[in-house]
Amino acid sequence: MAWPQGRLPWIVLLLLGALVGLGVVSCASMGQTQMVAPPQIPGATFVGSEACEQCHQDISKDFVTASHYRLKAPGDNAKNIGCESCHGPGSLHVASGGAPNTIINPRKSPETCFQCHLDKRAQFDLPSHHPVLEGKISCADCHDPHKGSVIMGGGTELLSPNEVCARCHTQQLGPFVFEHEAMREGCTTCHNPHGSVNARLLVARNQTLCLRCHFQQQTTTGAIFIGDVNHTTFLSRGTCWSAGCHEAIHGSQVNPHLRF
Repeated sequence: MAWPQGRLPWIVLLLLGALVGLGVVSCASMGQTQMVAPPQIPGATFVGSEACEQCHQDISKDFVTASHYRLKAPGDNAKNIGCESCHGPGSLHVASGGAPNTIINPRKSPETCFQCHLDKRAQFDLPSHHPVLEGKISCADCHDPHKGSVIMGGGTELLSPNEVCARCHTQQLGPFVFEHEAMREGCTTCHNPHGSVNARLLVARNQTLCLRCHFQQQTTTGAIFIGDVNHTTFLSRGTCWSAGCHEAIHGSQVNPHLRF
């Protein structure tokens, strides 16, 4: 394909700008991810994750399994800066013997996470969101950046993803005599934990949410059956969990149809 004269440099610049804006460049051939714009601390330089391991053995023993471990500083011979990709360059921290004011604490500001996770920054600006920007909780309350897939309860951990949510939302986990099957799939089947345009972090609104899973069939003109019940009238009312129907949406102790 022949490029119009004078157009190629602009296209290259646009592509480079997009990569810098994302904050990371994936280097599949190296099996690592390279940080384009890692966090900075005035007067500090990167020392590499190996220097951190000398004092933080309790964290470093599992850190090799973490997705954050594979982050590197720019340059062909750059150090592995998995730790410093979130905490900033550690030379002053090492020289001071571990003074806390010489390193970045991501728990105090979600902006440390947003430097790479730009899409999550946008989701927290949506009308319904967990109060991370308000400082009431931090990303680390739900995520463990030091091992595994970063998502608590994932992989081989004994803690299930639902139990991560239930540490705050205790009543929603149960146990229930009659369980909503969606709970077995996980809370994120119905909720986007970072943010949503819908109330209560729901991934869809009103009955549209429920109809994503509950099969409907129209065997008679003017009638919509879900199971063996004609729901035509009910579906026009708005939500399935209102109007005295399925209010116990997470589970019920008394009714198999999830009613109180």
